[in-house]
Amino acid sequence: MRMPVLFLGHGSPMNAIEDNEFRRGWRALGERLPRPKAVLCVSAHWETHGARTSATAQPGTIHDFYGFPQALFDVRYRAPGDPALARRAAQLAGAQADPERGLDHGAWGVLIAMYPDASVPVVQLSLDTTQPGAFHYALAKKLAPLRDEGILVVGSGNIVHNLGVWRPGDGRPYDWALRFDAEVRRRIDAGEHAALADYPSLGEDARMAVPTPEHYLPLLYVLALQAKGETPAYFNDKVTTSISMTSVLIGG
Repeated sequence: MRMPVLFLGHGSPMNAIEDNEFRRGWRALGERLPRPKAVLCVSAHWETHGARTSATAQPGTIHDFYGFPQALFDVRYRAPGDPALARRAAQLAGAQADPERGLDHGAWGVLIAMYPDASVPVVQLSLDTTQPGAFHYALAKKLAPLRDEGILVVGSGNIVHNLGVWRPGDGRPYDWALRFDAEVRRRIDAGEHAALADYPSLGEDARMAVPTPEHYLPLLYVLALQAKGETPAYFNDKVTTSISMTSVLIGG
């Protein structure tokens, strides 16, 4: 059976432990989707020069953030790794296997809701953010065989992610954030993947929404794996201030 592909807007690390609408959306999805043999996660929080895969059998839980409550730092997500999948993905993507890399919060922060028993093996694929969107889209195409091998490919980031102008308070979204989130969804529905890969050309809203590429690029890995006839579905589609939580399911 062909597995779906999934882009998750992960937002704040606190979503991993808070009982909120986003975490509930991830949990419901994990209960509904076919159980994968393993997860290959492309997270905004692993940037490297050249692509790498996490090849350890027992990945540690990386707490790559600061300024949050101790309860978040106490979380340990003890999902096993899958060195064979890491080697397979590295071979397909032309990447190198990293035998020491653990799981960052872009991965465990969402998977802890989807698979709370931590029984599904997890491998990460890093982002070479020196490369343009078209490079990542082409690389992701090479991962297509994994869908037919029981692997759930997950991109974890945010369509809109600008912490430089984020504000606390009522969460009212900026107009440009709403416009860019809607524009991306419109182009996904229209199959305009080349335009989405060339996101800097999408104007001033794109410049504000994607000031740095790492949170946006995981979306391209999911779009690249969309097969003919598959219709995207959206959930958690909410913009708070300067962060979009919009998530995309393809083939589910």
